[in-house]
Amino acid sequence: MVDVQKIQSAIEQVAGERASGLKLADDKVSLVLDVAGLGAQQREQLAQELHRVMEAAAPGCAIRILQTAERIVPRLIAVASGKGGVGKSTLSTNLAVAMRRAGRAAGLVDADIYGPSQPRLLGVEGVKPEAEGKKLVPTVGAGGVPFLSMGQLAAPGQAIAWRGPMAGQALSQLVDAVWGDVRDIVVDMPPGTGDIQLSMIQKHKPVGAVIVSTPQDLALMDATRAIAFFETAKVPIIGLVENMAGYVCPHCGEVSDPFGIGGAEAAARELGIPFLGRIPLDISIRTASDEGVPPALTDGPIGLAFGQIAGKVASWIDSQRSAG
Repeated sequence: MVDVQKIQSAIEQVAGERASGLKLADDKVSLVLDVAGLGAQQREQLAQELHRVMEAAAPGCAIRILQTAERIVPRLIAVASGKGGVGKSTLSTNLAVAMRRAGRAAGLVDADIYGPSQPRLLGVEGVKPEAEGKKLVPTVGAGGVPFLSMGQLAAPGQAIAWRGPMAGQALSQLVDAVWGDVRDIVVDMPPGTGDIQLSMIQKHKPVGAVIVSTPQDLALMDATRAIAFFETAKVPIIGLVENMAGYVCPHCGEVSDPFGIGGAEAAARELGIPFLGRIPLDISIRTASDEGVPPALTDGPIGLAFGQIAGKVASWIDSQRSAG
């Protein structure tokens, strides 16, 4: 005769609240083991120890332990700038595309309430997301990138003039969606360092932030403020990207630097943060983006530049995961 209290006590000592649904029937003992958040080795060790104590507490009985599927909690990578107009959204799109192209399960959230542009950049403008229960299901855009955008929650051409709480609620809908196997979500943040940005960071804690700036001094001043903002919020800085760095004339091939050159790299060195790379001021980026074909899908110099930045971001994420 199996002592139910004895076996229940043995299970609780090993697995605590992770074990549930204990059943005894026909000389069989079964339960459900919640393994969410545990590594493969931890899951195996816990299951083996649980099996051992259950055998001791219920000798002669068949033991069955059902492990729950581990819930994937995507990592958020914030892409931010201290001001608008520095190419943050374009970088966000191409970063997600390049990560996806490199084999990572990457997605994208367009949290920029002031100018949501990801539907056009990913070639699916006007497509509304579906819902599964009370949660949104991401739309799949160019390069197979699953994404959700503030622009999908408003009528075409409508200005999004929402107060902080309403905007925060909408952003939560985008993040807490049915992301499936997505592991890394690039978040195109609203420009600046206000209440909406702070609420987003506090509620959805990104693993790190990529800061975008042009080479000019004014943009770098704003980028420095954005870096200080994330550091105050205890979000690590993955690195700084210099955008619009050098213009190649499509007619004569001469290179000019309307916004200067090297300023972001020098600023990164001075601030002691990684410099992730630079993206040139190239008309092909604008035309391809307008057509919904992210340049990161190509194998040319522009695609390579985005790919190299994405590789550095991915390496940083993996190093943090290993350290943790």
